[in-house]
Order: sequence, then structure tokens, then C-alpha cells
Amino acid sequence: MAEDNQRVDYLAGFCCPVGGLAAGKPRVLCHESEIYLSNGSEFVYIYNQEGKLLNAVYRFPDQVWHLELLALRRELYVLCARNGIYCLSLDPQSRLVNQTDGEDKEGDFPSSVFPVDSDSCVFPDATLCAFTVLNDIIITLAQGPSKWRMRLFEQPQGSDRDPRPGSQFSEVEFSTCILPSGSNGKPLASRFLPVLCCASPPGTTVSHTPWCSSGGFVLEETLFGLLFGADAALLESPMILCGFPDGQLCCVPLKALLSPEMALAGPETPVKILHHLEEPVVFIGALRTDPRILEDMDEKPLNEDTSCDCMVAVGHYGKMMAIKSSREEGGNLVPELREYYIRGPILCAACGVGSRMYYSTHSDLSVVDLACNSNPSDPEKIDNAQGVLPPVLSPASLSICSVVTLSVSSRAPKGEAELLALSAKGRLMTCSLDLSSEDSRSVRMTTGKVGQKIKELLSGIGNVSERVSFLKKAVDQRNRALTCLNEAMNVSCALLSNREGPKPINCTTTTAWSRFQLRDILTATCLLENSSDYSLDQGWTFCIQVFTSSCALEVDSVGSAITYTIPVDQLTPGSKREVTLPLGSNENGKLDLPVTISCALFYSLKEILGSALTSSDSLDAPFFDDCPPDILPDRDGIFLPLGEYTVDMLQCLRFPSLAVAEVQVPGLPSPTSDPVKTFLEASRGQVDPEHMKNIEPMGPDFLRAKYLPPSVASVKVSSELLKNALKEYCSEVPLCCATLQWLLAENSIVDIVKTQVLTEVQGVAPDGNDIHLLVREARNGLAHLFLQGNLYQVAVTELCPAGPIQAVEIQMESPSLANMCRVHHAVIRRIQVMIMEQAAQGSNPPDLRVQYLRQIHANHEMLLKEVQLLRDRLCVEDDASASAAAEKLLQVYKQLRNPSLILL
Repeated sequence: MAEDNQRVDYLAGFCCPVGGLAAGKPRVLCHESEIYLSNGSEFVYIYNQEGKLLNAVYRFPDQVWHLELLALRRELYVLCARNGIYCLSLDPQSRLVNQTDGEDKEGDFPSSVFPVDSDSCVFPDATLCAFTVLNDIIITLAQGPSKWRMRLFEQPQGSDRDPRPGSQFSEVEFSTCILPSGSNGKPLASRFLPVLCCASPPGTTVSHTPWCSSGGFVLEETLFGLLFGADAALLESPMILCGFPDGQLCCVPLKALLSPEMALAGPETPVKILHHLEEPVVFIGALRTDPRILEDMDEKPLNEDTSCDCMVAVGHYGKMMAIKSSREEGGNLVPELREYYIRGPILCAACGVGSRMYYSTHSDLSVVDLACNSNPSDPEKIDNAQGVLPPVLSPASLSICSVVTLSVSSRAPKGEAELLALSAKGRLMTCSLDLSSEDSRSVRMTTGKVGQKIKELLSGIGNVSERVSFLKKAVDQRNRALTCLNEAMNVSCALLSNREGPKPINCTTTTAWSRFQLRDILTATCLLENSSDYSLDQGWTFCIQVFTSSCALEVDSVGSAITYTIPVDQLTPGSKREVTLPLGSNENGKLDLPVTISCALFYSLKEILGSALTSSDSLDAPFFDDCPPDILPDRDGIFLPLGEYTVDMLQCLRFPSLAVAEVQVPGLPSPTSDPVKTFLEASRGQVDPEHMKNIEPMGPDFLRAKYLPPSVASVKVSSELLKNALKEYCSEVPLCCATLQWLLAENSIVDIVKTQVLTEVQGVAPDGNDIHLLVREARNGLAHLFLQGNLYQVAVTELCPAGPIQAVEIQMESPSLANMCRVHHAVIRRIQVMIMEQAAQGSNPPDLRVQYLRQIHANHEMLLKEVQLLRDRLCVEDDASASAAAEKLLQVYKQLRNPSLILL
């Protein structure tokens, strides 16, 4: 809502794109009753404020970026993007004759527009980004690959029908920083145009130049000399000020560029950098802040001969620089520079009469006063306030949102200020402010107004208190999020930096059989231990993934995976967390071995940082292209693997014959009974319920195990290899006993095996079938050689030139072919790990005869071809032929398994 001392009038509405006008490109100028406006499109509008009519619309080839009006010459200079500078004569008799029907038919808009052709382009240059007019000089600024280039041209004083400029005076280059690219590949500052204006010392003829633009002011003599140096002050040379998108604020003396000596120096003329805002410069202006001037000041526009004692520059994100002259304790004049931070992003700004500066954001139009508050009746305080900038700024809201361009009108009466503004929705408006009402409000204020003002102040205090509380809560949330993130980074570095040695946070897995709901199930216990100096708090999750392998004996069987997530509420240093999981059966009631258990820690960034980011960002709604990108996808987090553990058949075997008397082994098969007798008793209804528990299953697996010969496989390992690898096992027992203890090291029965000198055991698989495991000295004869992934057949006595190779044979036997394969896989996996460890320690295999290795390779190729032929026959032949092929394939399989591999 507008305040009592301001009035807002809406003049007209102009077309705007979807989403509103973007800041930086629209311009609005006012001279007498005429308003010259561009909304960032290709159109320039001339609006009569008194008649509230649109006098003319000009259409250019591309977007219009800047306007400069020469009032006495009745000329309008227009910068058209990617084209150059055009000069329009505002004389109605000289307007273009060719007209096209306009597309804008809103309100009182005319039904025609005046197209501007290339004949009106006086400076054709696609790289021009800014320009200004000073006396008879046109100053242009163009962007190069890595530098900005300024050029000065002479403007002729001839006929109005010949507006083309004269010759070029000189050229100067500015080096700027190249900003990083954004998400679209363009520089981040590509949407910001440079700011170009002129600062003149008092007493020069520049102050009476008949031009109207957004730049150009006169500085008092002391401030001008402190800012630009004594040489510029003595020469009374106007200074060209440039504010660039990278934040640099530079100046160049105009008379130095106009001198022939400096013109011959080329573009390397020295350039002075006044300041660096470190963000795109959007406005440069000047104010009058001296209390003595403000007390008796007439309402004069800024382009008249009144010196300003303060220069300001504003950045896009709210950083503001103000500088004026002040005196030290010794009486010397020094520049006083202050940096302020106002709420951004700043869309536009303008300096008003006196010490007030107006600026616009997405949510409000505000005014700040840079005059130091003092009582005009106290001369001593006025003297102390002279040359002093306020320590902080207190913006006052004008309750107008989304103003993209702003201008201070010169038509306001004494004691008032009038602003011309164009909103993002294309609405042109005026805002009239009563400046004198603030001084006399305390005298005219009645009791009712005092009460209302107190209510407003209390309401404002409540709003500020609520906002402070909300911001404090948001800051606390962000601090907690940063603390958690710091701890997460410490844990990550501790785990990732110890890849070789023991990890400070580790997970160990063990398996055991247990009884649950009258069923025997295999369980895995994962123990998470924190041995680090850091605590695992909110946001950490302990992830356990169980992978089951597919059964190779069944068609179309695939593996499966189950993931368990356990939140880690708090795991302090030295603490442990134990999780027990069932390794249950699959849909067919069978346990697919081997099973791989993968353990990891996961830290969710979405959970921790999401609330912290949304807590305070909701106050500032994104607007146009200032909307920040999404930096937290849904699944972002830190994943730290802790290790994998494989559960195979050797760990799941149970040995009832080795169990002690007082220990009952779960899941043992009951004594068998006569199936014919059981069937006859069941058909007559005479079966005892206790006797039904002893009935054996009659499925194909049971019949295969009962009547077919058992499947046998064996593996031969070099005795020398086993002795080197199993030194801790071979100290007190023979090599064969040590090998059996090593194979069953991860089984719960290993302690009983160690107490007895055993070389063979009889175990029971999870499905109840028997498995016989035997370790013995290998016999001489033919053997298969497993070397670098290939299988070969060779005579053990002839393979090595040094003599027969001593080997240990590990034999596996089971009536179930699947169980025998699982045991064989478990044995091979352990031996492969042992060979890799020995190879890492520098152990080398014995020398072998090359000719025998070639023969082994040839035999192996023949065996592979035979297997392929048998598999093809199984696919195309009838049942009888397929049965013979399957039997032959089983014989080839036995050749591969017996005699066994010899691993060197």
C-alpha cells in the first residue's frame, strides 16, 4: 500500500513477453511533456504525458538497448542490438512515409508504426553495447573477445537532415576478467550491459549541454580532484566513467583522448580503475548530501549547474559504493569511501533531487537517504556532519514491485519528486513523493495519527521480530547442516584414504544356522564397528545388499537381490551395531548358493541439506533468469562401500557325526522308513502321527540321490603351494589335515575339526543331501593343468623337468549334482584367492615342458568341440537321440572333473 505522502498514477500499458520484461534493456526518458520509452523489444514509443496519448511508435530491426535524447536538436539516438546506433529526427514533418499496420492495438495506441530502415543507422557496428553523448562528441563502447573498446566520434553541427557523425578522434581499450560459463554455455554476465556516463567538474560548458539521458553529472571541485587526480582537475576535463559486467569501475579523461598526442598513442592509453564491486555494475550516479545545500536547495534537476558532493555505484546483487570528500584530524582532504549492502538483485536505480537514491528489486521499489541526519538549527552538528556518510542505510519502501527501469522527472514542483517507472508487466506509471511532508509531519500529526503511527511501528517491530526469528532458525539449520556435512566429509576421507590397510569403520559378517517357526534358516550377522574418531549421526544409513546367484542347472533362472537399509541414529567412536538377516530360500524352497553380502554406508544430502536450503530461500521468490538451478537431485548422496562377503556351500554344511552329544544340530534328516509300508498304512488310515514325521520325500531329487551313483569331482593342488600358504595350519598336523581345516575355517564346526586329526568328513547340505569331503595325497598319472584360466591334460610325472609334482587331492562327492557343483565352486574360489595372495608375495610356479603344454592345449580344443557338438544335438534330435547325447555329455563332464585339476 502507498504511503500518505506518495501518489501513483498509471499512464499506459505496453506489450511485454510471457514472464514479464527483463531488467537491463528497457529505458525511459522524459523531456517536458514527452516520454521516450523502450521496453527491451524492437519498438520505441513516444508518449505525451499531458494528453495521455501515444504520439508515435518506431520499429527497429532488433532489440533496443539504450536511448539518448538531444532536446534542442530534436534528435533521438537509439542503440539497436547487433546493428548499431540510429539517429531519429523527432520533427513530425521529417518522419518516414512508409508505414506498416502495427500489431499493438491496446488502449489508445495508434494503428500504425514507423519502420526504421538502415539509412538512419549512423554507427553500424554489431558489437556496440553502450554509448553516450557529450557536447559534440559521441562515445561508444563495444565488446571484443577479451577487451572492451571505446571510440570517440565527432558529431557534425550541420543540417538536421545529415545526422551522420564526423571522423573518429581516438580509441582506448579496457581489459576485463572473463567470467565463467553458465549452464547454457554463455558467460554469466552476458545479459548485463556496461554502464557509460560522464562526470564533469564545476564551471565547464558540459553542464549546459542540451541532452537528456540516464548518465551525466557535475561533481564538486574537491571530490573531482580527489577522485580523478590533480591533472584532470587543472585541465577541467570531463571524465568518462565505465561500469563493466565483471564489476570494474574505470575512468578515462576526455581531453586526454582528444589531444593529438594521445590519439597517436593508440588503444594502449592508461586507464584508471576507481573501484571493483566484484559484481555487475548496473548504475552510476551522484547525490548532494551536504546539509547546508539541502537546507536551502531549490528543486533543480541534476543536469543543471548544481555540484554533487557524493558519487555512488550500485551492483546487481546489492553491493553499493559511495564516495565523498572529508577531512582528517589534521585538516587534510581525503576521499571517504563506504561500501553498503542492500537487498538485491537490483534491477535499476536513479538519483533524485538531493541526497535520495531510488532503486528497484523484484519485490519492491525503495529509497535510501545518504545524508547524515542532523538538526538544521544546530550549526555545530551541521559542521560535524559535513563530509560524513551514514554508517548504515535504512531503505524505505514505496510499495511498487518489479520496476525494470526508472527515471527522475524534471517536471515535479518544489518540495516534491516525481518518478517515471516501467514495470515488468509493461505498465508505465508516475510516482509523486511529497518530500516536505516528512519534515513537518511531527508538527501536523494529531493524536489519532500518533496512535495509528504507534500501531504501525509496533506492527513493524513484530514483523521484524518474526523475520529475525525465522532467519535465526534458518541460520541454525544451515549451521547444523554444515556441521553434519563436515563430519560426513571427515568420515569419507577416513574410509577412502585407507584402501590398503584396515578401515577405521569396518563391517564383519558371520553365518549360522538357527531355528525359526519350526524351520531351519541360515542367518548372516553383520557387525558394524566404528573405530574412527568421528560419530555417525543423523543422515547415515547402513545398507546391506544380498545377491543370490542363479541356478545353472535350471532354465531361465536369474539371480536376485534384496536390499536392507538400517538408519544409523548414533554410532559414537568405539561403538558397535549388529544386524542379523535371514538368508532365506527362494520361491522354489531352495537356497541358491553362493550368496554375496555387500555392506556400505550411505549419507543422504537431500535429507540433511534440503530443509536448510528451503528454510530461508522461500523468502526470496525467484524471478526471471535469476532463478537458481536445482543443486540437489533426488538421489544425491555419499556412498561408501565397506566390503563384500560371500557365503558358499562350505560355510553352510552341517556335520552331525562330529557334533558333541549335548549339542543338537538343527535340520538333521530323520531316520528313514520303508516307503511301501508307509504308503499301505496311510491308505488304511493306520499311520501314527509320530510316525508321519519319519516319512522320506518321494520327489525326483530324492530318487536321484537314492538310486543313481553319486557325482564326484576332485581338485589337485601343488603340495609346495599349500605348504607355503598354510604355514599356520601345518605346524602341528599333516598337510592333508591342515588343508581340511583351512577349507572349513569359516564353518562353525572348525573347532571340532581342529581337535581331531581328520582328513575326511561327512556333511549335510541345506537341502538334506549328504556331501563327502576327502583330502589325500594325489596319485601319479594323468592330470588336468589349470594355468592362467585354461584346462589341460598332462602326465604328472612328465610335466615338470625336475621330476614328479607332489600334489594334494581334494575330492568332493554327493548324490546331488547341484550340491557337488556348489562345493566344487567353493573350493575353487578359496584356492584362487590363495594363489593370488602367493603371487603377490613373489611365489613362482615350477618350470614346465613347453611341448606338453602345446599337447594339453590341443586336447582341450578337441574337448571343447565335442561339448559344443553334444549341446547342438540336444537341441535338434528326438528324445532317444537326445538321451544318448546327454549321457555322452555327462561322461565328458566326468572327464573334466576326474582326475582333478592340478594348481601350481
